[in-house]
Amino acid sequence: MSAPAAAERAELVALAERAARAAGELVHRGRPERLEVLATKSSPTDVVTAMDTASEALLTELLLGERPQDGLLGEEGGAAGGTSGVTWVVDPIDGTVNYLYGLPSYAVSVAAVVGGGAPGDRPDPTTWTVVAGCVHEPVSGRTWTASLGGGARLDGEPLRGPAEVPLGEALVGTGFGYTPQRRAAQARVLSGVLPHVRDIRRAGVASIDLCAVGTGWLDAYYERGLQPWDHAAGALVAAEAGAVVRGLAPHEQASDRFCLAAAPGLAATLGDLVAGLDPLREDAV
Repeated sequence: MSAPAAAERAELVALAERAARAAGELVHRGRPERLEVLATKSSPTDVVTAMDTASEALLTELLLGERPQDGLLGEEGGAAGGTSGVTWVVDPIDGTVNYLYGLPSYAVSVAAVVGGGAPGDRPDPTTWTVVAGCVHEPVSGRTWTASLGGGARLDGEPLRGPAEVPLGEALVGTGFGYTPQRRAAQARVLSGVLPHVRDIRRAGVASIDLCAVGTGWLDAYYERGLQPWDHAAGALVAAEAGAVVRGLAPHEQASDRFCLAAAPGLAATLGDLVAGLDPLREDAV
């Protein structure tokens, strides 16, 4: 399916924002003093809370209530194969561990994608096109929105985009996985990156990190192992603000294999540095 017309993309952004704000209100106001873990994801340190499940249920109700022919792919297992060619990719709480510990940095991420496979199939991030997105941070109220070809905004104001700075002056965000093997590999790569950049930041919320690149709060961001719902909306915000968002190689799209976002020149130099550190190699721990 080709990208929807500009008017429909605007409608998709508006719906994404309404849904993200509603889910954000739910998780922010409904957070108990003590959170109960319902299950684990990839390891015991990656938790699923009751609010994750409730937030995804609300997102599904709102999005498919207005557009019942669309598909949906959610972090907590929500899936619906649509017939319209549009699939919603949602993260009900990006930064679950921050949320669990009472840290204020977490987000609700909602994106609309087309392509990435036949209607009804799970969309493939390496071939899809993100056409609309919203990342909402419930505690601060900050809300990023973007549409394909329509630019990116923070609370309605156009983003200035990332600065084109030399590698040695770059403030770089990154993140870590949950398995020992993945963490060890990421620590190895980080030790090779750190001497060459201004400094490193780790917020624990991929969607906000990508938006931070688009806003100019970070010069670059890279991470291995992101899931589709981690980067769909944030990557569109960064790209529409002027960043290059790519995989490990310049021609690759961002995916679970690798995601890099920065201004074009910095994306090239940082990408070469990281690629030379063999970030896909994960030795047994």
